[in-house]
Amino acid sequence: MSVLKLKPAFKDYLWGGHRLVEEYNKDYEGDVLAESWELSCHPDGPSVIANGEFAGKTLQEYIDLAGKKVLGTNCDRFEMFPILIKLIDAKDNLSIQVHPSNEYALKNEKQYGKTEMWYIVDAEPGAFLYYGFEHEISKEEFEERIKNDTLTDVLHKAYVQKGDVFFIESGTLHAIGAGILIAEIQQNSNVTYRIFDYGRVGKDGKRRELHIDKALDVTKRTPVEKVVSPAPHIGECDYFVVDKISLDGKYIKEFRGTVGSESFMHILIMDGEGTLTNNGEVFEYKKGDSFFFPADSGDYSINGTLEAVVTTERA
Repeated sequence: MSVLKLKPAFKDYLWGGHRLVEEYNKDYEGDVLAESWELSCHPDGPSVIANGEFAGKTLQEYIDLAGKKVLGTNCDRFEMFPILIKLIDAKDNLSIQVHPSNEYALKNEKQYGKTEMWYIVDAEPGAFLYYGFEHEISKEEFEERIKNDTLTDVLHKAYVQKGDVFFIESGTLHAIGAGILIAEIQQNSNVTYRIFDYGRVGKDGKRRELHIDKALDVTKRTPVEKVVSPAPHIGECDYFVVDKISLDGKYIKEFRGTVGSESFMHILIMDGEGTLTNNGEVFEYKKGDSFFFPADSGDYSINGTLEAVVTTERA
């Protein structure tokens, strides 16, 4: 079964920049590209297959035609495709927001909640993000600070650099700051409760909608307990396992692996260029490319220079 090269869905949110076009080779003609949804079966932005007999079909259409076996046995427990992977270019600050749990989201939004992981692909000097609270606060104080625009006074500000990893469980208040480029691996959900948006207006000239009541229901008003994923993974939870592959092209020129029947594999190329080989087929890759390996694809090899984030589904 052939490796699938994926074309992403694009989002032009007002805080975005243009780095995904200029540096990550995204085929996009607009002025602002905030997000590219690299691996997605979500109806709000599905990935499209770029090669082979399924070219032009969405990833979900391919799964429907080929059968759920292409996802692997570890996905049998999920009714829907479990994950969504994005590249995010924050030229400006994102809104302060929170995501609900599965239980809350399924009841109120008819889709999954969202636990996610951020891999910092690049960051300008001094760039930071908000990540939980500095200390525990009451629900009453939380609501009052939202009303009087002093919420950021009690948020934990985390300064970031390339290679940092943050795990954001549902209920964790967070916001990506200006000057950060992120690879985000998350549950397959598009549910976000916006708490504070700096008074910005959208294309319609109106302030963007806030979701205060729902945010008050789901937010954990405590400092974040840092999650350390067991080696060799850089991220792991009930919904995904994330690893990193690096090839310098000089001392380490090749990586070999196997995709078994347990899970599909997704590779997102953060940097480098070269070739990947599977079942006698050779695919060229470059910075920004995205590849889906169906479950049971067998042995593969990667040659060249490379920095990549690799995602599979855990048992």
